[in-house]
Amino acid sequence: MSSDVRPRYLAGIVRHPLPAVALLQPGRWAFPAAVAFAIGLAVSSVAYALFHIPAWAITVIVLLALLPVGVLKWREDRRRYGTVVMLLSVILITQGLHTVEHIVQWVQYYILMMPARQSTGLVSAANSEWVHFVWNWWVLLVVAVLVRGGMRGWLAMLLLAVTVLHAVEHTYLFVRHYMVLNELRALNITTLTAQGLPGIIGQDGWLARSPVTQGTFLCTLPGLTTAPRLDVHFWWNLIEMLLLLGAGHVFLRRLPQRAAVPVTRV
Repeated sequence: MSSDVRPRYLAGIVRHPLPAVALLQPGRWAFPAAVAFAIGLAVSSVAYALFHIPAWAITVIVLLALLPVGVLKWREDRRRYGTVVMLLSVILITQGLHTVEHIVQWVQYYILMMPARQSTGLVSAANSEWVHFVWNWWVLLVVAVLVRGGMRGWLAMLLLAVTVLHAVEHTYLFVRHYMVLNELRALNITTLTAQGLPGIIGQDGWLARSPVTQGTFLCTLPGLTTAPRLDVHFWWNLIEMLLLLGAGHVFLRRLPQRAAVPVTRV
């Protein structure tokens, strides 16, 4: 992949106080996005009225309606700024939406006082271990490509470390989920689910239960061995998103200096 960037296009975003925000502005795609949103909302409303589709399906239909406009916008980003900047745009939007989903879950639980099992966000069907596993490894892959493509500095390195740890956490959850499911099936129990088990950190997690960590300073750190799973993943994603915005900001600010450098092969 190439990070071939064009200075005449860069000026519009690097002059902005928040270049990452400027990168995400839809520009000429604002009207098509509004039309797509209206169509998605209309179609999902009719489907809800006629077929009583679940609430999460409404969100999915609206997002699918917006997807073609997003793809066109990202194609234009690639033509203007290069593949690496396009990937930054993609991950900012997709991980931003994922973070909003965790914020909604937090609001459902703490503000609306909904039970934990019902605090599943706007797309409850996606709240499964294999989805989280695939998602976080995809995020890690994109962040690694961004770092390889020139997004450097301590914020980018910290972001990479956090995404590695987050992916490891979900790998642990993914493996444990299917181990418990197999144990339940061996006992001929099919009415229970293994979704929502604790991970490495948080309440009842590996750090809290392991003899290796008992009595160490790790067990004294706030929330590390006491936070409920919903809080753990809320903070994972919020921290990851803030680091992504910070690292992306620094990267975009430095792009004019890199524009004069020969094309970088990733």
